[in-house]
Amino acid sequence: MIPLPTGLRARLVITFTLVAVTASMLVATIGFELAKTALVTRTERTSMDLVVRELGGVDFPVGRPRPGEAAPTSRELNRLAQTMSAPGRSVVVEYGDLVSVTGPMNLRDVPNELYGRAKQSVVTQRRVIRGELWLIVGTEVYRATNGVPEATGLRAFVFFPMRADVGQLDTLRARLFQGGIAIVLIALVVALFSARQVLLPVRRLSAAAQALGEGRLDTRLPVHGHDELAGLTARFNDAAAALELSVSELRSLEAMSRRFVADVSHELRTPLTAMTAVTDVLSEEADRLPEAPAEAVRLVLREIERLRELVEHLIEISRFDAGTATLNLEPVNVADAIDDCLGTRGWNEQVKVNASQGLTANLDPRRFDVIVANLVGNALKHGGPPVVVSARSTENGLEIRVRDHGKGIPREALPHVFDRFFKAGAGRARSQGSGLGLAIARANVHLHGGTISVRAQEPGTLFTVWLPHT
Repeated sequence: MIPLPTGLRARLVITFTLVAVTASMLVATIGFELAKTALVTRTERTSMDLVVRELGGVDFPVGRPRPGEAAPTSRELNRLAQTMSAPGRSVVVEYGDLVSVTGPMNLRDVPNELYGRAKQSVVTQRRVIRGELWLIVGTEVYRATNGVPEATGLRAFVFFPMRADVGQLDTLRARLFQGGIAIVLIALVVALFSARQVLLPVRRLSAAAQALGEGRLDTRLPVHGHDELAGLTARFNDAAAALELSVSELRSLEAMSRRFVADVSHELRTPLTAMTAVTDVLSEEADRLPEAPAEAVRLVLREIERLRELVEHLIEISRFDAGTATLNLEPVNVADAIDDCLGTRGWNEQVKVNASQGLTANLDPRRFDVIVANLVGNALKHGGPPVVVSARSTENGLEIRVRDHGKGIPREALPHVFDRFFKAGAGRARSQGSGLGLAIARANVHLHGGTISVRAQEPGTLFTVWLPHT
């Protein structure tokens, strides 16, 4: 099955060409039929006039004999037939039992219908005989008796060859066909040119829309004329200007919000530093206090730690948003880096590590530590033991897997676990953590040019990080 063209240019060209072909065929057909009718009519009229004129010169007695008249002889009929004959023409003259013939035709070639109608007037009929088209003119000779026309019984049938007329019609048909081909070619050229002119503004609009999609919001198009396309171009320019203004305002607001978050985070650091300095003292004193004050002190210590983590995460996120986060790559022993990350946080006893001691990769040590710490911390806080961290080298990168065996993350929440401040389940709204750990882990992975994904397991959850070789 031939696929139908879907492009607007192709459809315009095809439609224009089909209209031109249909119009040229219609004109050619009508012209040919008119020419054919005129040519045949002229030939018939000329042939009939010739037959009538020749028969009008009959000089021997025919019909009912008058006093002193003798019936016509075969010689006289032959002379009449010879008079009406010409090269390529055939004549059949009949009078009673006498028949005179010149040329290849005979009385059997005269159609019965024509033979019957010839008794009343001069009649014609076209007929293909022996593979050739002939015009047959037949009539009966009348003579006046006392002023009244009287049939004489003398009939003449003249066969006129129409090969010349057929040749003229064939030539006309060929000329019309050639003219039609020329018209179609001209129409095709005009259609291509017209389609190009019509679609040029559309292509410009498409290119401008693509430029807008690529972020060039100052893209505008010149407006030419006052037609529908000019109006469409003007509306496109208005929409682009409105979009540029809206995006500029959004970018300004976004920059303000990022600056606000960064400023607030940095301002919070000073009181947090002072508060953190006394946490150790408060922690020691809590064991000596009564139960109620001790629980309040421990709650304050937990919230201070949570606030410190939140501020650190906000500062880290603000660096990514501002585009100031940098990557300092160096060769890193992956197994040692994971052990250091877990040891610093006191997680060695809770996490099992599967990594070859000889496995090295070109990484940013600090950011790799953040990735592992956030994934493992998330597994310990919200998953269940055992937590397993595995690392292996693949064909084109380094793969890190963090698997826990807890109740897992709801499947409807999996697509959102890397969103900022997202916490799966209503019961985790006040859970430990900032809700930014996985978002920061993903940002650090992307900074390395890698990918991170999450899949539900039976039981638990599996996070997979892939970092390319650099």
